[in-house]
Amino acid sequence: MSLLAKVRQPDAQGRIQHVTPESAGWRYVGFDAYQLKKGQTLTLASGNKELCLVLVAGLASVKTRYAEFPVIGKRMSPFERTPPYSVYVPYDDQVEVYADSDLELAVCNAPGHGNWPARLIAPQDVGVEQRGKGRNQRLVHNILPDDKPADSLLVVEVYTNEGDTSSYPSHKHDQENSETETYLEETYYHRFNPGQGFAMQRVYTDDRSLDECMAVYNGDVVMVPRGYHPVATIAGYDNYYLNVMAGPVRLWKFSWEKDHAWVNSADYPREK
Repeated sequence: MSLLAKVRQPDAQGRIQHVTPESAGWRYVGFDAYQLKKGQTLTLASGNKELCLVLVAGLASVKTRYAEFPVIGKRMSPFERTPPYSVYVPYDDQVEVYADSDLELAVCNAPGHGNWPARLIAPQDVGVEQRGKGRNQRLVHNILPDDKPADSLLVVEVYTNEGDTSSYPSHKHDQENSETETYLEETYYHRFNPGQGFAMQRVYTDDRSLDECMAVYNGDVVMVPRGYHPVATIAGYDNYYLNVMAGPVRLWKFSWEKDHAWVNSADYPREK
């Protein structure tokens, strides 16, 4: 089964991506992306899942059974590089999204247990950090990290400049009952500026029983069931991706691939 879900034309609801545990062949992570026109309404039931609605671009009014968040959103493109507005929706709830402008909406889901109420995650609630050095730098927005309340979901967005790498040095988080790793399935929702760009993403294991390299275009999703998963951008095109992770333990613990861990050390960047 391919690990690449190609973007598709919007359906009647405006959906352009639809990844489920069943379609991905795993247990926890689901992901949908929508392109809604101004004035369009989207209604979703969370069922046995918790949701994190990320306003990738545009303005919306969001209403659940017990909470309302009118006219939220600020950035009109993810490449404004400001933290987004998001809404957490718990287990067994219903949510209505009204597009106050043309809207790009990501709906992240994973098993929920109803432990937390619906809440707004405003830009000031998002942790912002710069990671890496040399040609391995990225800007990170921690929307729903493991130190913020949720049952299963971890959500983060990452910006990588043209010609740089990210999700690198290669790392993995695919071991259960390990002191050094947690098992976390992961999706990457990719966007590019300019929009015709692409990046290369590789997903591979130590024994190479899984080793797939993909050319990823605007709106595509890469599924990472296990193994390492670095991203390399192409000259001329900045990359944005939205990551969704979930597993049996809501904690992000990972291991570096030994061959490339030196990129974290003082030996990199090398002197010319």
